[in-house]
Amino acid sequence: MNDRIAIVEDEPELAALVADYARAAGYTADVFGDGAAALDALRRDPPALVVLDLMLPGLDGLALCRALRADANPVLAGLPVVMVTARVEEIDRLLGLDAGADDYLCKPFSPRELVARIKAILRRAGRPAPVIVVDTLARRIAVHGKTLDLTPTEYGILAALARRPGQVFSRAQLLDLAREGNASLDVTDRAIDTHVKNLRRKLDAALPGVDAIRSIYGLGYRFDL
Repeated sequence: MNDRIAIVEDEPELAALVADYARAAGYTADVFGDGAAALDALRRDPPALVVLDLMLPGLDGLALCRALRADANPVLAGLPVVMVTARVEEIDRLLGLDAGADDYLCKPFSPRELVARIKAILRRAGRPAPVIVVDTLARRIAVHGKTLDLTPTEYGILAALARRPGQVFSRAQLLDLAREGNASLDVTDRAIDTHVKNLRRKLDAALPGVDAIRSIYGLGYRFDL
């Protein structure tokens, strides 16, 4: 399931705040500060939804939204878009221009309200709220609302896997990611197997019968939830 949100916003503090709230709600958040760069990235790897600022350097939000809607790729053309603007009168103008956004918010807005709107739009699009929620601020992971009892290493491994479902990670990659934010961890790449075994046991208790972490022979592990 694609639970990745693209945040296209040239105010770094606001972009970081929105990203933190999106991640706390269980979504993966990618941040872009430039419209043209964002459009290239969206074409390469479409997310589930785009939070799009109207005023952007290079390519503004209106032009970016129109480019998405006109794209030959039906996934891009149908991407849900929440457009944000600093002026309430701009919303009336955008509605009159039929910019193609799914929702509009005027700055300053509540990040909680934005996340609520994101969830509502994705529900309408047939994408349910995430089963697994990675709270990077509190370094906690919950499944169906129940927090898993994880060691710091297990958190690092599972957070890395859950943020990129479908991507294969080698043991060395998981080792590096597990050490992020906690460089003092004493973990070897072969010990990753033991940690994955423990994670599978804990996930199985929360999701019986679901093989969430798959072994990819000769390569490593992949998260399939």
